[in-house]
Amino acid sequence: TAPLGPSDCPRITAITMKTAILASLIASAAAFAPATTPATSTSLKVSEQEIGATAPLGFFDPLGYITDDETFERYRAVERKHG
Repeated sequence: TAPLGPSDCPRITAITMKTAILASLIASAAAFAPATTPATSTSLKVSEQEIGATAPLGFFDPLGYITDDETFERYRAVERKHG
C-alpha cells in the first residue's frame, strides 16, 4: 500500500472517532447489564441443639437474661425471626 498523505488525515480521524464512539457505547451498555451471580444463602447451617449452648457450660448468657429453657427457646425464636 502507498504511504498515507495529508489528504488521508481527515479519513483516519473520522475512523478513529467512530471507533471511540462505538467503544464508549459498548462500555456504557455493559455498565447497565444485569450481573449473573448465583444467589448465596446467609443462613447458618447448624443443628438446632447447638445454637447458644456449649457442652460443659450450658447456655452462654453472660448478662443473666435466661432464667429457664422456655425463655431461651423464646429468645432463640425471636432472634431467628428478627435477625
